[in-house]
Amino acid sequence: LRAPAGSAQTLLVWGLEPEPGLEHSLFSAFSRFGPLHSVRARRNAAVAGPGCCAVIKFYSAGDASRAQRACDGQRLFQKSPLKVCVCTKQKGFQQNVLALSSNKCRELANHYLGFNGWSSRIITLQNVSGFGGENEELGRTLPVKYVCAVEVTLPKHGVRTRGVALAEADAGSSADSLELLAAASRVQKLAAGRALANAFQKILLVVLENGKVAVEYNSSQEEPTDCLTEEELKGLVQVNELSLEQFDLEEEVLSDLSFDDE
Repeated sequence: LRAPAGSAQTLLVWGLEPEPGLEHSLFSAFSRFGPLHSVRARRNAAVAGPGCCAVIKFYSAGDASRAQRACDGQRLFQKSPLKVCVCTKQKGFQQNVLALSSNKCRELANHYLGFNGWSSRIITLQNVSGFGGENEELGRTLPVKYVCAVEVTLPKHGVRTRGVALAEADAGSSADSLELLAAASRVQKLAAGRALANAFQKILLVVLENGKVAVEYNSSQEEPTDCLTEEELKGLVQVNELSLEQFDLEEEVLSDLSFDDE
């Protein structure tokens, strides 16, 4: 699961009247055609006259096409009709597609697979602060670091994937135990969220015209850790080669994951 990058998934909307909550109105009007990645509205440039325009990104090109046909020339939530078209210009679209954040992965999985169509569990969540040969400086604590391994299962499709991620944060110079505990909690959630998003990168959802969803395993995203057993993952402490830059994700929102109770 990755952010949409193709022009066929993007709609351009003109003729919008400025109003409070414009992006919310657009989201409500267009999300009935399928899940949306983003909605961005802004005022027209001075040379284009008064009013606003918007860029709406769908995950599915089919959903974008249906929305364009249904909404072009319609008033929707305003008095004047809108002009809606599918973007045809390739220039300006990013080539390096970002992985989705864990929250967006959950939204897509719930929409296409159902709340009971997938599950996730944390295999291991380890405190690796101080590994890598770092020395504590005088009056300063070491950064708080956690490495996490998450497994995502799609039982109806027989697909099981794993993701591993590292997260860290500077705990500052304070030795206050409550502040250190709060920093550790934030980093744990961030590592778990990134690991979940990394696991979802290996899943391809193919939405067919009849509305059915096929699932494929994206082997091009495989990592060396995919070959490790659970016991080997739980013993994973050598993280020198892991870095936050390795995980090119959208902005991550902290969210809870259930721990493996086994």
